[in-house]
Amino acid sequence: MQLLHLSLTNFKNIAEANLEFSPKINCLLGNNGMGKSNLLDAIYYLSFCKSFSGMTDGMLMRKGEDFLMARARYMRRDTPEELILGMTRGKRKSLKRGGKEYTRLSQHIGSFPLVMASPQDAELINGSGEERRRWMDMVISQSDKRYLDALIRYNSGLEQRNRLLRAGIVDHTLYEAIEMAMDASARYIHATRSEWVDTLTGIFHDYYTAISGDSCETVSLSYSGSLHRSPDGSLMPLLDQARRHDEIVKHTSVGPHRDDIEMTLDGMPLRRAGSQGQCKTYTIALRLAQYDFLHSATGLRPLLLLDDIFDKLDRHRVERIMELVTSSDRFGQIFVTDTNRKHLDEIMGHTGGDYRLWSVEGGVFTPVDAESRS
Repeated sequence: MQLLHLSLTNFKNIAEANLEFSPKINCLLGNNGMGKSNLLDAIYYLSFCKSFSGMTDGMLMRKGEDFLMARARYMRRDTPEELILGMTRGKRKSLKRGGKEYTRLSQHIGSFPLVMASPQDAELINGSGEERRRWMDMVISQSDKRYLDALIRYNSGLEQRNRLLRAGIVDHTLYEAIEMAMDASARYIHATRSEWVDTLTGIFHDYYTAISGDSCETVSLSYSGSLHRSPDGSLMPLLDQARRHDEIVKHTSVGPHRDDIEMTLDGMPLRRAGSQGQCKTYTIALRLAQYDFLHSATGLRPLLLLDDIFDKLDRHRVERIMELVTSSDRFGQIFVTDTNRKHLDEIMGHTGGDYRLWSVEGGVFTPVDAESRS
């Protein structure tokens, strides 16, 4: 899959932008706050219908403006595709594919797979379990529509149960009806997450070793799922056991919405044992493993967005990453941002093929021609 062209109007600090992309490497050079990451966020938004940065839709509109527009042309499975995102302040956003508007945005998830690595990935290690659950759900949902449906149904049941708890209702029959629906979804979510973590772990380990250059470091992932504690693999007995406690705290304390992934380095929790360079290597290896998983699961090569990822890495690790992503046909189209021209020159020097470079300042993207690159 390739993104051929992107047109933006009033997206964050970008008033107007029209960019034609290379099918391989696209580099954005500029100081912090100039708009490099905003362009990547627009690409991310077109795949996921939400901002990578966590901003609300209203916050994405350029200051002082009341509308936002993003138009993108892709080549997907050898077929031209067009996405048009329109947003007016105070109204519902619209996403059209091939001129036809989606009735439910969840139908779009997974159609245009994408992997983004950024400094915010540190939260996968240092953040709460919610960050890691969100990551799991985002990746798996791109390749498994049934999983996304189960997730939506589970969260709907969870909200119903929590409303009963907040209202102080103790009718067992009401709880049982909701919990039976939650259980069916929870079983599928748990089984799919468990299988996904097992699949990802081996791929991730290979990438970590390739980037670190140290085969002696042992890294691992393990899924800490609520249903592991169930005697029959069901959520029902766990909810029943927790009901008295939940009535006191007014929320549901057990279930897939409380699950987590344990990340370790040499048998120790990574957040305590890892250096800055090791943690950065860990998250980049996770993202590259995520790319391989999505490629295998969807048959499409996702877009790979690398946003300012070289900070806190030594020269050797930077070189190994560049070698991994540019020297083989494993990865498709890549977008890279950096403040360091040297990094980008080295990346482009590795490609031996088509690439493009833009200088970014104040939301304006200026192509850097071949003579300026050399």
